[in-house]
Amino acid sequence: MISFFRRISLFLLLVGVSVTLFAQQTVTVKVLSTSDVHGALFPFDFINNRPTDHSLAQVYTYVKQERANTNQSLVLLDNGDILQGQPAVYYSNFIDTVNQNIVPSILNFMGYNAASVGNHDIEAGPTVYNKVRAQYSFPWLGANIVNEETGKPWFKPYTIEERQGVRIAVLGLTTPGIPNWLPKNLWAGMQFTDMIESARYWVEVIKKEEKPHVIIGLFHSGHNPYYGDQSPEKPLNENASVLVAQQVPGFDVIFIGHDHDRMNKKFANVAGDSVLVLDPMSAAKLIAEAKITISFDDKGNMIGKRVAGKLVETRSFVPDTEFVSTFADFYNSVNEFVDRPIGRFNTSATTRDAYFGSSAFVDLIHNVQMAVSGADISFAAPLSFDVTIPTGMVYVRDMFKLYKYENLLYTMKLTGKEIKDYLEFSYSLWLNTMSSPKDDLILFKYKPNGELLLQRDNRASLLNSYYGFDSAAGINYTVDVSKPVGERISIKSMADGSAFDLNKLYVVALNSYRGNGGGGHLFAKGAGLTPEQVTERLIGSTELDLRYYLMKWIEVREVINPKPLNNWSIVPANWVEEAKKRDYQYMFGSSEFNLE
Repeated sequence: MISFFRRISLFLLLVGVSVTLFAQQTVTVKVLSTSDVHGALFPFDFINNRPTDHSLAQVYTYVKQERANTNQSLVLLDNGDILQGQPAVYYSNFIDTVNQNIVPSILNFMGYNAASVGNHDIEAGPTVYNKVRAQYSFPWLGANIVNEETGKPWFKPYTIEERQGVRIAVLGLTTPGIPNWLPKNLWAGMQFTDMIESARYWVEVIKKEEKPHVIIGLFHSGHNPYYGDQSPEKPLNENASVLVAQQVPGFDVIFIGHDHDRMNKKFANVAGDSVLVLDPMSAAKLIAEAKITISFDDKGNMIGKRVAGKLVETRSFVPDTEFVSTFADFYNSVNEFVDRPIGRFNTSATTRDAYFGSSAFVDLIHNVQMAVSGADISFAAPLSFDVTIPTGMVYVRDMFKLYKYENLLYTMKLTGKEIKDYLEFSYSLWLNTMSSPKDDLILFKYKPNGELLLQRDNRASLLNSYYGFDSAAGINYTVDVSKPVGERISIKSMADGSAFDLNKLYVVALNSYRGNGGGGHLFAKGAGLTPEQVTERLIGSTELDLRYYLMKWIEVREVINPKPLNNWSIVPANWVEEAKKRDYQYMFGSSEFNLE
């Protein structure tokens, strides 16, 4: 029989255990992130005039659902590149400049807690991004964007969110490649520092000053450090997010973006811990979700932490009715803006032709660039992979098909030799070296077993990005794909039949992305210039974006008959004719060339 004292002792022990268990606490925090929304604010594609199953309206449905769950707390983040893309943001940035910008209006309404700065947010220009920053009701983060004069961050480096006693630090970083793509007047006074070094510094600051339970990275930067022939060992890598995860201890979750890819993967860092990396593609098609569960003891000390991630498809949610009704007036204004007719096309123009020779679509851009700039030669590429402007009335919305980005138009001086080398590099990104008509004309990606790598829509994956496929106008030339890279381009003459001189300086028109070195066409592997020489060769720039000049050019002429200039071709012609029919099928799922 248990003695009285032993029973009392056992009772007190059990009471103590129950009190300890009761005092322990487990807190669940859901962190949601959107990235690269690119103006997909509404469940409608203003460019193609059709509803969509992905937008911030669908995101908000899921956000409200998760906020209603009383068993968890929510943190909502955006990872940059929201100010460019769909006409809704263009309209708010550059047309309706009096009212509050639509992006902070919507993100404030949705209850975002923080956002990072993207390269296309900077592309909108200081008038726009300064206005947006002032109107956000939450911090806009960019720890590695530094004020050249003060040496301090231009944007807030990090923020602290607290949920049920859990301190969550969110550190924002931005791809440092911006100076390679955007005119300096858009980022005047800013310096973009290395992401790894910046993360290493700020994590130590955060740990010392804030004592967080969780550290989250909000990085507008992709996961592939080899993209564009970059090296992981060199500083200022455009896509350093995974490098940070591996080399900088302290992060629990890193939300990434910029590359429009999808990822839900854990990486080991140098301290032997795992770091969850989440990438939700673009256009609000996915929401990146990290579920973080924290356990505390009775003294408030963290004794456990679990992190799990998933990607949530927004197409499974209906648009939130409160969202849609709140912003209905703005939606109607954008619809009215894009519905305005600006001219008529007597024939259609499609980017599909542009991969196989001179095309009406790209040559229209060439014509406008040369008309606006007065240049001798023009460089341009298709900026959308597969779009068509049909025969008939042309509307403002079609200008977003014709020209996707808010690039300016540059003029610069290049020698004939540099122009040839520029084109050699461009076509090396684009066209295969053929030994017979059985070979591919286009450079595709292949699996290790030799099978063609297909995308989710069963189209072939290009080896390189189509927006790097620059052709030229103002000169007559051929591209011989039977010859090795570097020996393919043969420039016959100027467009008017006069001689082309490899030693002469020519005035060249090209967009500001390319003119700042974007894609590498002007640098060592292309024209062979140094960054300093690129700056020295610049003659001038337009004040407004190229889309504006394209629209005005069409408005003045009223009726346009888009047609190819036929100033360049790929040879041997019989090889090309056989190969392009096959490659067209791979790329577009159709054997019909010139499909409208």
